Amino acid sequence: MSSDTGTQRREAAFHDKWASSTSLEGVLVRESFEAPTAMENHFILSRMGTLADKRLLDIGAGLGESSVYFALHGAQVTAVDISPGMVETALRLAKSYGVELEGIVLEAENLNVASNCYDIVYVANTIHHVENRALLFEQIARALKPGGLFISYDPLAYNPLINVYRRMATAVRTKDESPLTVADVKLAKKYFCNVGHREFWVSTLLLFVKYYLKDRVHPNQD
Repeated sequence: MSSDTGTQRREAAFHDKWASSTSLEGVLVRESFEAPTAMENHFILSRMGTLADKRLLDIGAGLGESSVYFALHGAQVTAVDISPGMVETALRLAKSYGVELEGIVLEAENLNVASNCYDIVYVANTIHHVENRALLFEQIARALKPGGLFISYDPLAYNPLINVYRRMATAVRTKDESPLTVADVKLAKKYFCNVGHREFWVSTLLLFVKYYLKDRVHPNQD
């Protein structure tokens, strides 16, 4: 059953437009995980361990850089996004790298995927776009195999640099976004065991200093 809302329609339209304006040459796959500034992804990879032959669900896969990276390391990846344009771009990106993905257009809160199927569920910069986070967590818990790993990263409402960025970057974010709070972490504990979080505000500072103050790239330039 669809849970389509005005927020979801706006999110899909926004990200369709983003996908249509992006060339594959501009999608950084290895750099997104291996660059010195990608500290959050360094940590995530250390927690994931070996990816070979793992079934991995990438929710909010976007342009596909994460899905393709995981596939390059042997994972069997299902890339899910609310935006048809993003899913199409992710599949084209995978083809250009010589790997295969399963791409599905779905809302994060309405995951029409098999239960107890995935070793890893990865959600990057997506939860803050989701209205019904309890339903999202419920769906993720259902999709995971017993003992599976759910790992994500998102902006926190308490990060002053993120708040500065949000005020400046009006053209590259949607009006419905809502950064995570402690309440969201507590909510996750109702659905998952061994829940923890780690903050990477220093890496945020480094990126902001590099791109805005040094390279003179405004946040509205994606």
